[in-house]
Order: sequence, then C-alpha cells, then structure tokens
Amino acid sequence: MKNTVSIALLSILLIACSSQPKETTKNTADVSPTPYAESIQINELQEYLFEISSDAYQGRDTGEEGQKKAAQFLKNYYVENGIAPGNANSYFQEIPSSFFNERFPDSENVLAFIEGSEKPEEIVVLTAHYDHVGVDEDGNIYNGADDDGSGTVALMEMAEAFQLAKNEGNGPKRSILILHVTAEEKGLLGSKFYTENPIYPLENTVNNLNIDMIGRVDTNYSTKPENEQDYIYLIGTARISSELHDLALKQNQTYTNLELDFTYNAEDEPMRLYYRSDHYNFAKNNIPSIFFFSGLHEDYHQPTDTADKIDFELLQKRTQLVFYIAWEVANREERLVVDVAIE
Repeated sequence: MKNTVSIALLSILLIACSSQPKETTKNTADVSPTPYAESIQINELQEYLFEISSDAYQGRDTGEEGQKKAAQFLKNYYVENGIAPGNANSYFQEIPSSFFNERFPDSENVLAFIEGSEKPEEIVVLTAHYDHVGVDEDGNIYNGADDDGSGTVALMEMAEAFQLAKNEGNGPKRSILILHVTAEEKGLLGSKFYTENPIYPLENTVNNLNIDMIGRVDTNYSTKPENEQDYIYLIGTARISSELHDLALKQNQTYTNLELDFTYNAEDEPMRLYYRSDHYNFAKNNIPSIFFFSGLHEDYHQPTDTADKIDFELLQKRTQLVFYIAWEVANREERLVVDVAIE
C-alpha cells in the first residue's frame, strides 16, 4: 500500500509538471529595436539641452561649480529613470586635481550602466563630454549647446531607450556603459583618466561610440537645399575594425538613411579630427571606435553656441543612428573583429 501511494503521487506530480507552461527566453535578435529608438523624443532632447546649456551651468568648465552642477543633474536623471550607477554604487568616477597637474580642480566622469543579459562582462561604451569652456574674463558664458550638450543629451536618451528595452525583457546581450566624460576641452583628459583607470577591463570593452557635436548643420552643408542636409560625419569607422564600418553602413541603410560623410575619416585629413575627441583614448587601446560629428560652424567655441540654434529633428535622427549601431554591436552573436593594425 505504501509503495502504491508513492507511485500514484509521483504520477500526479509528473503530470502536473508537464502541464505547466514552459518559460521562454526572448531572442533579442528577433526583437525590433525600432520601438526603443522611437522612444528618443525631440521634446525630451529639447528639455534636457535647454537645461544643461543654460546660464545656470556657467559654461560647465572642468572642476568649476557649473560642471559639478551638471554632474549632479546627470546623476539625478539616471536615478529618476531607474538606470543603475556605473561605478559600483556610485555614478561618479572621481578625478583628482593631481591628474591634471594641479592646473584644474578635482572633477568627475559620470557613469550609468545597463547590464547585459547574456554577456554582461562584455561592454559597449557610449561616450560624450559634458564639460565646456566656462566663462571668459568679460563675463560671457560659453554655454556649449552643440559642444557637447548635444552629445550629452543624446547619451541620456539612449540610456533611457536601452533601459526601457531591459524593463520589457529585451535588454541588450552585452552591457552598455554610458560614460559622460569631463575635461575633454582640456585635452581629452576625462577619457584618458578612464582608459588608464578603467572601471571595466579594456580587454572586455568591445566598442566605443563617441558623440561630439551632432546638433547643427555645418558650413559645408548649410548652403545645400534643406532636403540634402540629413547627414552625419563618421570618423574612425574602419581604422580598427572593418566589420564595424560595414555594420554602421547596414544599420543606417536599414533604419535612418542619413548621408554618411567620411570626409574627416581620411588619413591625411588636415584638421586631424580623428585624434581630437574622446574616442581616441579607446582607439589607441585597439578598441573599435566611431566618432559621430556634424561639423564646425560659426558658433564653435563662442558664447553664441546656444540651444535655440540646435536642429532638434536632426539631433533626434543622428542619436537614433548611434542607438541602432549600439543595439547591433551589443546583440550580435560575436564581438567585433579587430582586423586593422592601429597606428
């Protein structure tokens, strides 16, 4: 009787277990990134950019009160949107004045983090500098709306889009590090500090996508008809990984259809822009990188670089392109191949 009861109970349990619905894991490769890219909204880009490039931030000069206020603004944004800190329990990576040879006060990079679902140890780093050049001796405030308020708010919106995907069970396979760097205007020093003191090992960093000025139409395109002004300069795409170059072309063709201009990607480009933004500190460590840029204009490093001159529709499209590229890099099966020797 005892054995009969045990067999009966076992049979019931087996039937019950087999009748339970099986838990399914979503394949991110089958998930469209478009709903998340479309969460990058013009009105939010406007709100954040008008704020961070306002006079209240005093030009965000490295180590000064305005830059500290901007860092706190970014931290508050990530806290409010439920996006995790990127440096253990902190949103800041402190940089001592000694690293700047005492030329500037202490400063900080700002980091947020979306952990990957399958390969969390592999990191896609999205960068933009949030510092600018401050106030001149005559009291003129250099608000830096395009340089690089545009990149700063692009990162904020992309972080929110990736977090939304994660909240819906469609988070990236690889982790996304949102890295707002300081002291770019002092010589790429915030990104230099990060790559010399990485929070996540550089050997696990599969890609850097860097945004520096993507909110305007430059002097090369401003004379063209408006319907020919949907462009973005890509710098460095094939310098380390030909695969990254091809991926960027494919994502643009599939989703955004911007004109991709490689003028500043040339080896003999006279302004040497490849060496003049924060991606370079990753690239020189053999990390495939792209620098996204909309070009120079008459308000570059002037008090007149203000938010009312930003083309927010273009800013949205350009931000969405970076998001689509980051999505593919984060979710593809294999990490990007490094197949071009660094200089």
